[in-house]
Amino acid sequence: MSDDAVVDALDLEGPAAPPRSNGELVFQAPWESRLFGVTMALLQSRSFDWDEFRELLIDEIGRSDREHRREQPVLPESDDSSGAGNYYACWQAALERLLAAKELCAAAELEDRCSAFAARPAGHDHDHDH
Repeated sequence: MSDDAVVDALDLEGPAAPPRSNGELVFQAPWESRLFGVTMALLQSRSFDWDEFRELLIDEIGRSDREHRREQPVLPESDDSSGAGNYYACWQAALERLLAAKELCAAAELEDRCSAFAARPAGHDHDHDH
């Protein structure tokens, strides 16, 4: 699957549509774009297909809405620092579930990796001069 085909598979509208501005994908923080990139690489490598990921993403958005008793659904452009209602927090949860279900990464291993990355100091990946 080519890069263009992967991006073309993304919903333009509806509950699974990623945030866009003037047709371009929008990310509020670097981790969101990295998460998106990892997902696209896994799709391109055929580790899973868009429809199975999309189904879990919609489920996570619905779960988040119910959990936080939102009257309005999670919007792709919402930025809630608690992670509740953040579109890419739902994306992350969906990807984690899919990786575990496909046995591509065990839940415990994923949790360990997430903890290790979260423990890194801010700017850890930008220690070189430009």
